[in-house]
Amino acid sequence: MQAWHVHENGEPSEVMRLEEAEPPTPGDGQVLLKVRAANINFPDALLCRGQYQVRPPLPFTPGVEICGETEDGRRVIANPALPHGGFAEYAVADAAALLPAPDALDDAEAAALHIGYQTGWFGLHRRAALQAGETLLVHAAAGGVGSAAVQLGKAAGATVIGVVGGSGKVAVAKDLGCDVVIDRRAEDVVAAVKDATGGRGADVIYDPVGGEAYAQSTKVVAFEGRIVVVGFASGSIPSPGLNHALVKNYSILGLHWGLYNTKDPKLVRHCHERLTELAARGAIKPLVSERVPLGGAADAVQKVADGRTTGRVAVVLEGAA
Repeated sequence: MQAWHVHENGEPSEVMRLEEAEPPTPGDGQVLLKVRAANINFPDALLCRGQYQVRPPLPFTPGVEICGETEDGRRVIANPALPHGGFAEYAVADAAALLPAPDALDDAEAAALHIGYQTGWFGLHRRAALQAGETLLVHAAAGGVGSAAVQLGKAAGATVIGVVGGSGKVAVAKDLGCDVVIDRRAEDVVAAVKDATGGRGADVIYDPVGGEAYAQSTKVVAFEGRIVVVGFASGSIPSPGLNHALVKNYSILGLHWGLYNTKDPKLVRHCHERLTELAARGAIKPLVSERVPLGGAADAVQKVADGRTTGRVAVVLEGAA
């Protein structure tokens, strides 16, 4: 089979090599999956750089989210077990964690449903308890993680404000369903949010960016609002002022979705059932902006790493739907 291997840490386009390899052998409790499509996530770039919290032994194959096919022909969503990741013709995954791929989504869309949408669902519903009629602010609203949160927020009945970087992403965020879109490169985010909310601010803020985005969030969070810290795509980890959270009566909520897989895996399956229902009625649909063949994976991971994409980029293998 063909598989991308990382032999040394560095930028994805420089360290990922497409090589011939034997299909991986499943361990105890694992299954071999034929990869139909693999979604590219920012953690794939961090894995290549050696900056992710999980550091598989070298060489390894990145690709943490796939739509695959079991030996008996079932179409499933899985998180491959590293070092045998999804940017290959075959991967391995824990049998107990396989989830059925929704019929309403094609392979690339199904591959993009899991991590981003699970993170969004847990962040908005489990952690922040988003209510219909509330205002949700989503940073990086046209990106992979942000686009999922926008769709889930609209499905929950919230008014959604999206913050994006650049005029080209404004239209994408509007198409996703944002009620208000703010271009942080052309507008004052704080002033624009206050104007859009009549000075009240946002009830829930979804932040996968960190850095300046978090600083802006503290200035526009409503009374008894909730800031959900999802990640630090900016590369800057903020140091929250707890005195500020105290005087403004807002909550800072951390979200590490991966912990639910070990702490409460039943909730992960419950979430998938809800996402499948939403997909079936068209309330959510992963925005796959680009589909590339297996040979284009390294360049595609680099584009995601550089922030030059909207929605999701999927590696689609020959014969996939």
